[in-house]
Amino acid sequence: MINIGITGSSGFIGYHLYQTIKLNKEFNIIEFNREFFENSDQLEQFVSSCDVIVHLAGLNRHHSDHEIYNVNLGLVQKLINALEKTNSKPHVLISSSLQEERGNVYGNSKKESRILLSEWAKNNHATFSGLIIPNVFGPFGKPFYNSVVATFCHQISRYDQPILENDVPLKLIYVGELVNEIIELINNKDNTHYKIIPHTAEVRVSGILNLLLYFRESYQENGIIPKIKNSFELQLFNTYRCYMNLDNYFPRKYNVKLDERGIFVELSRSEISGQTSFSTTKPGITRGNHFHTRKIERFSVIKGKARIQLRRIGTDKVYQFFLDGNNPGYVDMPIWYTHNITNIGDDELLTIFWINEHYNPEDPDTFFEKV
Repeated sequence: MINIGITGSSGFIGYHLYQTIKLNKEFNIIEFNREFFENSDQLEQFVSSCDVIVHLAGLNRHHSDHEIYNVNLGLVQKLINALEKTNSKPHVLISSSLQEERGNVYGNSKKESRILLSEWAKNNHATFSGLIIPNVFGPFGKPFYNSVVATFCHQISRYDQPILENDVPLKLIYVGELVNEIIELINNKDNTHYKIIPHTAEVRVSGILNLLLYFRESYQENGIIPKIKNSFELQLFNTYRCYMNLDNYFPRKYNVKLDERGIFVELSRSEISGQTSFSTTKPGITRGNHFHTRKIERFSVIKGKARIQLRRIGTDKVYQFFLDGNNPGYVDMPIWYTHNITNIGDDELLTIFWINEHYNPEDPDTFFEKV
């Protein structure tokens, strides 16, 4: 069992690293609170409990360059003081940025922070990994702070007008891919003082904007699963879905065609392949209570009454949607949202499930957690 502490676990990258590590039974999370930096006893107890520390805490943006520099260097110095005071020698990893090359205040603060920890590791014969990371995107990034992708997703899903200021090519990595890189370094105890994490996609800002506008028209406005050509587009689509306002969007009602023979309902239109299944559920029974990290999934109720619940992993808010087969509709499951469906009627519930990939028992991408 490896004890891992993450500073900045409530931030964008930290959230995804924290939640992914929780799924690995070989890892144990040592909880961290930002207030530890203001309490030397708590910080010392934290560092002495860790086999690995991933230092992600810091300040990306502020109206004062002076504040960015001082905060980022100050946090690292406090971490080093606690390590030296307790004679702790965990494997320390720190996230830095390609901004190091640009000589701005943020880039300088990250570079100097990395060098400080590198020198501590050399002087104390400890394992250290300094990661130079490209632009990171993915679900739950903070708009106007973490990335242009987060900002565009927020604006476009809410019909605000995005502004294309600099149409430059961006070197990008999906947050899940970055997390996998970090976990691999942890498992291999990689003692590299300077590692450039490779980008996995390179796209112009206008290309991102056009894809997101296409997702809005196809999916948000018409309920059609859009054409997805590669892993980057799947990652971007799943990211976009997580910025939509679920309260105001689901459930979606189907267009029911009625004649003397009965009714006809078109359940879904998709420009990609997938798998369709159905289930029957007895009154009072709940199915699900699991989440996915990459799959697109649609629940369509065509008979009976159902309650669908969703909760984003690591948060408390529960979304509830009610569907009735007399007025057929659907709810789609965003990634990193645990979800379930309950038969709340007196009769059998009939649900049809569509998912964008065939079920693979070797890689099910299904993690159980109660809503």
